[in-house]
Amino acid sequence: MSWAMVTEPGEIRAIALVQQLGAMDSWEWLREQGHRLESGGNHHVPASLRRSVKRWYEHARTIDLPGVHRAIESVGARTLVPGDSGWPVKLDDLADEAPLCLWVRGNPDLGAVSRSAVAIVGARAATAYGVGRAGEMSADLASQGIAVVSGGAFGIDAAAHRGALGVGGPTIAFLAGGIDQFYPRANAAMLAAICERGGAVVSELGPGAQPLRSRFLKRNRLIAALGDATVVVEAGLRSGAMSTARQASSLVRPLGAVPGPVTSRVSAGCHELIRSGMAVLVSRAQHIVELVRPFGDLAASDADIVMAGVQGELREPQESAPTWLTDAMDVVRSALRARRRGVSIDEIVEVTGLATNTSLAVLGELEARGEATWRGRGWELIDSSR
Repeated sequence: MSWAMVTEPGEIRAIALVQQLGAMDSWEWLREQGHRLESGGNHHVPASLRRSVKRWYEHARTIDLPGVHRAIESVGARTLVPGDSGWPVKLDDLADEAPLCLWVRGNPDLGAVSRSAVAIVGARAATAYGVGRAGEMSADLASQGIAVVSGGAFGIDAAAHRGALGVGGPTIAFLAGGIDQFYPRANAAMLAAICERGGAVVSELGPGAQPLRSRFLKRNRLIAALGDATVVVEAGLRSGAMSTARQASSLVRPLGAVPGPVTSRVSAGCHELIRSGMAVLVSRAQHIVELVRPFGDLAASDADIVMAGVQGELREPQESAPTWLTDAMDVVRSALRARRRGVSIDEIVEVTGLATNTSLAVLGELEARGEATWRGRGWELIDSSR
């Protein structure tokens, strides 16, 4: 918890320290090295780290931990760290940008609430059309037990949360400020209702933290990571919702976008996502369900058979892949072979010239064949000689 109080969300250097040394040892390291820096000695700290260590240490000296605990208790929040019961393991896919800590109001078992979840995001200054589509689709998803994840803001976010609440379904809101203050204040009643009805309001920022612009942008990665898919309902070309879409794409999460009038500037971002092949066109909840449940409503035994076949446990003869897929697999294999590190989906698209959806389909086929896998932040070929 202490590290989360002195760093900004997604600080890669701090996260790397905690992941390598552990929370307690890395905190002791900070206190020791911070004191040395303050005393004029800095040879133990790499030059690239000195400014960060100095800032963290200065913040650490001002933390009122008893006051923090009182603030957390006063709003009935719970602190979660990786490994805790209730921690949503999907956030671990963020690797070196994974949160160090989460504060949760409402249902503390965030992992269970978000087991099946879809992120729905979009413009704050939404049209009646956008609000209607977001609310209707969210209600349909929530009625099927799929949690709706969004940012608690005006416009599309609020419509998504209210759609889920309206059918008594689960919904999760991520704040860009401290867990002790609902923001925006005009949505406080809605955020309180989320907590009271089995959902959760979540922040990676401790009590007292202000909702700064940079924190909104960093918050978007959590929304994208917690959703099994992300859907954009109305977004300008340069907007927070487009930031969330890019985060979802980098995590290889399915991405959908709702089309609007071709003359609407508030739908321009959605149209660009669809035109570029980054997102699939969706117009109703069933389209979204197909993104997160590709096998539909199969019985458990049937789903097991399907998965066993995908994993190669059933050795029934299979039809050969179509020529276009075989050719595309060769191109993607070459792109992965040319790099020793993990390759992002954006890099694969740039190098191969394939559309995003085609690249994702090819990677899925290579993964099913045991030829490629996702490690940390990129795709790699599996060394069959091992």
